[in-house]
Amino acid sequence: MNPPSSADIKAVLSSVGIDAEGDRLEKVVSELQGKDLNELIAEGSTKLASVPSGGAAAAAAPAGGAAPAEEKKEEKEEEKEESDEDMGFGLFD
Repeated sequence: MNPPSSADIKAVLSSVGIDAEGDRLEKVVSELQGKDLNELIAEGSTKLASVPSGGAAAAAAPAGGAAPAEEKKEEKEEEKEESDEDMGFGLFD
């Protein structure tokens, strides 16, 4: 099996609307030349596993903590409106 050329990769990317930069594409092809695809995937998976994602915790925290912050913001806006009324005149009177 022959490794894909930069022209092959450009054809695949352009089929989904992506324009590949020639210099970068050539660098990727040269860096991957002679390497086994399965080894590259295994190595990449190992690297990705070591990256802290925090996705579940980060998604849960705002959901639980967002409501009180929004309520406080609304209360401040209401207080600001009330303070205008206390002066006896409003912005649009």
